[in-house]
Amino acid sequence: MLLVLLRTMSKSDNNKISRFQNILGLRFTDPDLLTQALTHRSFVNEYAGEDGSIRDNERLEFLGDAVLDIIVADMLFQKYPDVSEGELTQLRAALVRTESLAHIGTQFQLGEFLRIGHGEEITGGRQRITNLCRAFEAVIGAMYLDSGMETVKGFVTPSLLELLDYVIENNLHLDARSELQEQIQARLSIAPSYRLAGAQGPDHAREFRVEVSIGESIIGSGSGASKRAAAQDAARAALQQLEAVGLPELNESEDQLE
Repeated sequence: MLLVLLRTMSKSDNNKISRFQNILGLRFTDPDLLTQALTHRSFVNEYAGEDGSIRDNERLEFLGDAVLDIIVADMLFQKYPDVSEGELTQLRAALVRTESLAHIGTQFQLGEFLRIGHGEEITGGRQRITNLCRAFEAVIGAMYLDSGMETVKGFVTPSLLELLDYVIENNLHLDARSELQEQIQARLSIAPSYRLAGAQGPDHAREFRVEVSIGESIIGSGSGASKRAAAQDAARAALQQLEAVGLPELNESEDQLE
């Protein structure tokens, strides 16, 4: 029964790989590399046989992460010859952070083509930003092995440049937590507080949600692959909220908070 299931899945996977290559706009010399790049650990845990013939995408993710770092660093270095090392580092971090790469992945309908286990599927694994980010990095790693650095640069640079414009326009490369604290303390002489509002996903692919408050008033919430990233996202949301509607009204006891 398991053998029949795996054969059926293999035929379906081949069709999906062909469709995904059409969306990517390129053909792999070795499509098995792309299949591996799309294979989540949960799929291996549920369907792998004793021969280890099904491999997850984590090694390719490691490689793709390094390749993207080089491409982004070179792109920023060439584009901004007069920008300081510190500013380049901030921009690079904003471009390769989990949420940014997941966003690029969604542009290629990446979630639809992931090979994930049933448990991961029913808990929203196809939309989970950590899964999308890691799979996109794995696809980049597979592309690098299959076709080389120039092919990867040609593929990913247009998306990175589009994302760069968005990052700069929305100040996503700046330290939102520090900016929010400065604004709140200057106006109210108190500091905003952060609270972990929830987390989902397995230990290796957790997604955290954080809320930021002034007194008892929640002024922003955000999510991320780490508590720190989620707090930054919440701070950015709070800054947008303050710009749009201003500070919430605080009662006397909240005004006295230190």
